[in-house]
This record gives sequence, C-alpha cells and structure tokens, in this order.
Amino acid sequence: MSKGHVLVTGGAGFIGSHLVDILLARGFDVTVLDCLLPQVHGEAECDGEGWPVYLNPAARRIRGNILDDGIFESALSGVTHLAHLAASVGVGQSMANIVDYTRNNTMAAAVMLEVLSRTPHKVERMAVASSMSIYGEGEYRVPGSDRRLAPPLRDHAQLLDHDWELHAGDVDLEPVPTTEDKILQPASIYAVNKRDHEDMFLSVGRALRIPTVALRLFNAYGSRQALSNPYTGVAAIFISRLLNDQPPLVFEDGRQRRDFVHVLDVAEAFAGVLESDKQVWEACNVGSGRAISVNEIAQTLARLLRKNIAPKVLNQYRVGDIRHCFADIGKLERLFGIRPKRDFDLGMGELIDWVSTARRPLDRSAASMAELANNRLVI
Repeated sequence: MSKGHVLVTGGAGFIGSHLVDILLARGFDVTVLDCLLPQVHGEAECDGEGWPVYLNPAARRIRGNILDDGIFESALSGVTHLAHLAASVGVGQSMANIVDYTRNNTMAAAVMLEVLSRTPHKVERMAVASSMSIYGEGEYRVPGSDRRLAPPLRDHAQLLDHDWELHAGDVDLEPVPTTEDKILQPASIYAVNKRDHEDMFLSVGRALRIPTVALRLFNAYGSRQALSNPYTGVAAIFISRLLNDQPPLVFEDGRQRRDFVHVLDVAEAFAGVLESDKQVWEACNVGSGRAISVNEIAQTLARLLRKNIAPKVLNQYRVGDIRHCFADIGKLERLFGIRPKRDFDLGMGELIDWVSTARRPLDRSAASMAELANNRLVI
C-alpha cells in the first residue's frame, strides 16, 4: 500500500532525482514536474523525450514550467505531499539575470501557493528547498569569547583592499557553526529569492494548516550534478576545469570556508521530513556540520582525479559571495532525528567515480567570468 503520492518539482534534477529514488524505495508514488532547463540538462544523456536517463522509470513524468497556465494545478491530481525543488540556481548569475531569477523562483512559488489556496487538493505536507545563501555571512565570535555575532556584510572599500576577513576592531572574527536563529542578510538575488520561497511557503502553509518545512541546503555535491553548468556547484565546476586540464578558479584567497553535504544526505532529509507526522512549520539547516576551505576542495578533487594542477587563486571578489558559512545541524536532528551519514572523502570519491562514467564536461568558466565582468560583478 502506498504511503502517499509526492509531487517533486525539479524532480529530474541533481537533488530531485535522488529524492525520487528514495521516495519510491520507501513506498511512495511519485510524480515529477520539470521543465528540463538546457543549462541544467543540456549535456546530460537523455532519452528520446528529453528526460535524463538516470531518472527512475517508476515515477510519473510531466514536462512543463510551473509558470505555464494550469500546469501545476493539473500536476496536483492525487498528490498528498509536495517537495518543491524547482528553481533557477546560481549566486553570480542571479545578479545579472534579475528578472529571470525572480520570475522563475519567487513568482513560480506564488503561482503554486495561490493554486493551493484557491483550488481543491489533497496536499497534507510540504517541504521546500531553501538555501544557506539567505544567511549572508555565517555566525562568528570574537576569539576567546562565547558571544555569537552576526556581522554585517563586508563593504565595498574593504573588498577593494582585498581585506577578506571580517573584523571587530583590529581582531579577525572567528567563524562558528551557523544556527537557524541567525539574522538573514541575503547578498544576492538568488538568496533573496530563496528567502522569499521560505517565507512564502511557511506563511501559506500555516494559513492552510499544511505542515511545512523549509530546508536550508548548504553546498550539495554528488552524482548527477550538472558538470558543464558554470554557475552552480563548486565541486562540479572544479571537476569540469580539472578534466579539461585547467586549474580551478578560486575567488578571494581560497581560505573561505563552506559546508559540503552529500546529495543523498540532502535527499534523505527531504524524504524524512515528508514521512514525518510532526505538525511543524520550521526552517532547518541541511549540511554536514563540517567546515572546509575552497582551496581544500580544489586540492582534494585534483588528488582524486590524479591531476597535478593547483587552483588558480584570483584574489578577486564575486558580488554576492560571503566569507564563511557552515551549518549547525542540531535542529534537524532534534525535530526529525535526521543526521548526515556520508563521509566527505568517501563522498568525493563517489562523485569522481560517477564522473568517470559521465559525458566529458564542457568548461564554460571563461564565458561565466566574462558575463560577471561585463555586469561589473567582480571586484
């Protein structure tokens, strides 16, 4: 007997397709709604109808854009659970394509929520993909103190001086795990869109009494990532460069720290939230809880790919980037008993194994850098 019927928007994508696999294995019926954006799927191996071959054949498929008239409403037939992952993704690109990002992200969410508010349906639980980018900077403290700080974003003058760290007077602040209570300071249009996503779903979910969880995803990596998309997924971007015998391009000094979480840990977080019967309207971090520098990512990937290529440190700032942000993952465990399971080195090894069987990626970093420069988004 089915546990329910889940509609996964963006279900043919990197995270969504893994979620589809897990939901089917756990006894759900699944429908995928995806518009199959060329930027995401253009280099993937696809079937005759344009769907990636890795997508589970047991899932029902609807090709269409949420913004298309009637497409979301028709996709809701029989649906009891909603996982919303469809979005335009990319911090840098969002600062150049402001209208497209806002339409595809914020307006698409508005269309979905208005349908849920106005039309009969059976949706009883929702999970929406938010992002760590909504935090802006992560949390910090003065060294030797336990008091947490939420410092403002670095100003233009500081960045022009290539003074990368955050300070309190003459002291460099120390980054600490970021909790969900931190003030939100989105530094890009993509981050603003994701904050809108989160607030919109939580507020409408409360109004309709549909338990809703916004999952603030940190830097996901793993198989099925779009290796030729130069705007999203730093691990995939670095792999693309290395496989084309080019050095990974690293902004600032490469010492900025991030939280890299395996895609299966992300997908299991979504599945666990959807399976739960808890009546909550909350935002939760989904990360590994481990901080690692961008330089370390580039070096690890070069080692695993057996490429003797050091990263190229640009000593430049990309508008929309922040210095340090990594997750406090305690809330998700307290509420739902969900913790990440995948070790970083093993996870990266799995990613490399998958890359060895995928199509050789195209390196589009030069084009993306030119777009950023033309739009005055690099300092």
